[in-house]
Amino acid sequence: MLSVTALHAALEGTWPPAARHVCGPFTLRDGQGGGKRVSAATLDGTADGAQIAAAEAAMRARGQTPLFMLLDQPELDAALAVRGYGIVDPTLFYAAPIADLAAVPRPVSLLSCWPPLAIQRQLWADAGIGPARLAVMARAGAPRNAFIARIQNRAAGVGFAAVHDGIAMLHALEVVPDFRRRGVARHMMRGIADWAQGQGAEWVALAVTERNIAARALYSSLNMAEAGRYHYRQHAKAQP
Repeated sequence: MLSVTALHAALEGTWPPAARHVCGPFTLRDGQGGGKRVSAATLDGTADGAQIAAAEAAMRARGQTPLFMLLDQPELDAALAVRGYGIVDPTLFYAAPIADLAAVPRPVSLLSCWPPLAIQRQLWADAGIGPARLAVMARAGAPRNAFIARIQNRAAGVGFAAVHDGIAMLHALEVVPDFRRRGVARHMMRGIADWAQGQGAEWVALAVTERNIAARALYSSLNMAEAGRYHYRQHAKAQP
């Protein structure tokens, strides 16, 4: 199975921030509105209270609300809890050998292109994935691709994937409401895995919030296994 370190590297490589800044043992990220994954600080090693305070100050100086992403880092977890940070969005990685998932899609049932077409951008916008997250996709390294599923000559779903160090990471997979519970997501995931296998990927992976039970059931049914987890810490005053 893949290591959590490799999965995080693939997550960073396929869903990258606009900029990174080093602050002591912390890496700070500027996501430019692209969400928590590209805006959170991460710790490499250990940090004392002064170093945590310096990271907080640096994020605030850039107009950001302090936000930390944690792997299995109990000391930092405890230190942030004492400082008033609560846990936000516990997230799981799912992964599988790509050969176990890949399947050639039916003709014209799954189309791909880069950059995304207007219809793909509209489907993402309808699902709340706007220009800031499209900009994240544009920053991802190649190979990358945007996908659109078609059923009965209608757009049924949209997704994005990129490959980093042999790991294909799936992002922003959305199914049009009229086509849900009809196997569209399953079809898309298998077809995207087939594309990624052609790009040399050996694994397919994704990140999903722990509370998304329906998506997790789908991934388990495709024989994807839980491969790691992370969560965020955000100050209680900044949480919705």
